[in-house]
Order: sequence, then structure tokens, then C-alpha cells
Amino acid sequence: MFDAVFFDLDGTLVDSERLTVQTGAAAFAAQGHSDVEDLLHALVGIDQVTSAGMILSRFPGLDLDRLNSTWQTAFLAAQAVDLLLKPGASEIVHGLRNSHALALVTSSRRDPAEVRLVQAGLRPAFHAVITRDDVTAPKPHPEPYLLAASTLGVDPARCLVFEDSEPGAEAAFAAGMTVVQVPDIIPASGRFAHHVARSLADGARWAGVWS
Repeated sequence: MFDAVFFDLDGTLVDSERLTVQTGAAAFAAQGHSDVEDLLHALVGIDQVTSAGMILSRFPGLDLDRLNSTWQTAFLAAQAVDLLLKPGASEIVHGLRNSHALALVTSSRRDPAEVRLVQAGLRPAFHAVITRDDVTAPKPHPEPYLLAASTLGVDPARCLVFEDSEPGAEAAFAAGMTVVQVPDIIPASGRFAHHVARSLADGARWAGVWS
């Protein structure tokens, strides 16, 4: 039924959104802002440039460079010792690599995305990696997913997508792909998903690509 399977990275394959929220809360607290949980949740699935605008809209006087530096330093330190794979991620990704074209489609920049993929042991499984650096319009625009389909030479209608966030699911849905949403730290509305799954394995079984 599907020629290609596409995966989001953060919150879908690796448990990095948890680290992002934890270290982000500490970075905001360092500048005197403690009530930011709603903002941090709103940033899930959003690229860095868009996130910066959202942060400055909420806190116009914030030192964004200092925030980013503090946040990145803490996140990289946490990632080095506590980057966990989502249950079933390695088995499913490596299990599908010989039967389907696989692409990673992320809102992260290329260098940090590649680092996380290598650290997670997933990089060899992917035939293509599409990042924020490769597109003009990031998620929730469909461009990242359409670029992945074009890169692999497959029809978007024959692509299966695994996403955790609303912006990611919306992007894949708008690209005309079948969307399995596996919520991470934010519940799924289901508006942009053909199936909301409890886990990657549950979603893969629903789609008929995993037994």
C-alpha cells in the first residue's frame, strides 16, 4: 500500500521533546520567567526561526541570544547522557529499511538532527534526511514532506508518515499523505491524522507495515 515511510525525529523517534522542555524552562528561569509551560508546549514541532518570533512576542525585552545559548548548552549536555529512543523506534525503522524508502523529515537544523540520528543509531536506515535547512516553508507547511517525496521519487499519496506534533501532522496531511500521529507531551487533536496511535508499533500495525 505504501512505497515510502517518513518519520519526524523529535518526539517521534527520540525522546528529545522532554529534554527540550526541561532545559528550556531552566533557561527562561535564568532570565526571571518561570511561568512558561504553555509557551514551551506551543513551541513543540515549530522550527527555530518561528519559535524565536513567538518567544519575543511573549517577552519583547528578553535577551534571545543569551536564552538560546543557555538553552542549547543545557540541552546538548542532557542529550549526551539521556537521549532515549521511543519504544519500538529502532526495530521499526531498521525493519522497514529493506521494504520501503525511508526519509526523516524534521524542523530541526541539519547538523543537530544528524547528531541525534547518529547518537540514536538510526542514521544508516534513512535514504533521505529533510531538515529546516532544505526548505523555505517549514512545518506546518507541506513543503518538507513534498520535498521528501520528490527526493525519493514517490507519489505523496503512497507515503505513510509518523508524527507526534500538530504542526507536523498538519504538514503531512496537507501533502496528501497518510498520517499516523503518536502524541508525545502534547495530546493530539486528531484533526490531521488518519490514525492516532498509542505507540509507533500500534501505528505501524494499523498501517499494515509492521506485524
